[in-house]
Amino acid sequence: MKPLPLLFAIVFLSSASLLTAQEATQPSEESVKPGINERFLDTTLDVQEWIGRFEVESREVFSARERVLSACQIQPGMTVADIGAGTGFYSRLFANEVGDQGWVYAVDLSTNFLQHINKQSDADRVQNITCVLGTDRSVRLPAASVDFVFVCDTYHHFEFPQSTLASIYKALKPGGTMVVIDFERIPGQTRDWTLGHVRAGKEVFRKEIEAAGFSLVEEVEIPSFKENYLLRFRKE
Repeated sequence: MKPLPLLFAIVFLSSASLLTAQEATQPSEESVKPGINERFLDTTLDVQEWIGRFEVESREVFSARERVLSACQIQPGMTVADIGAGTGFYSRLFANEVGDQGWVYAVDLSTNFLQHINKQSDADRVQNITCVLGTDRSVRLPAASVDFVFVCDTYHHFEFPQSTLASIYKALKPGGTMVVIDFERIPGQTRDWTLGHVRAGKEVFRKEIEAAGFSLVEEVEIPSFKENYLLRFRKE
């Protein structure tokens, strides 16, 4: 197993660790959706309730996880960042894919989710996941530290997308890739809940990401996706 990468500050909680890092001051940016993450910042958040929402076959990104994993093209030895890791089911899949010579950063705003990922990693004896407590403006990862970034149904939770994307761009190595999965937002087809919850559609999000310096490589079709789409970007 390769050693844990050098980080600004590390707090070891278990075989997986919770990392916090000093961040550069971000330029002024107004929230695009104030309060969207309030429930995840609540220290009384019930992780088991969210496991019941996130890790169920009725959720597209869970039921299609093997197809999504294949589309991510993860290779052994890679360093992966799972942004908005939630209950960590993709982080665990990535940890298996990258193997003992690879590493996974599970980034989230919720300490409860990160504590759950740590506990589950201990139980499963997974030793190549580091939990990272992000902020509403930064993923708090060192520069050029990751090969691949995964943003699954969480881009619309970026309250300050310019700042967050800048921190992701900085963390990604040149030539690295980012996969973004989010909800289609098509009036007349999309559920009313999604229309109210997700602030913009695919084209708006794509333009925001490209404006941050990423190049769109392709949209990958996942046959079972009805509500979601998958876009692959590259940092040139």
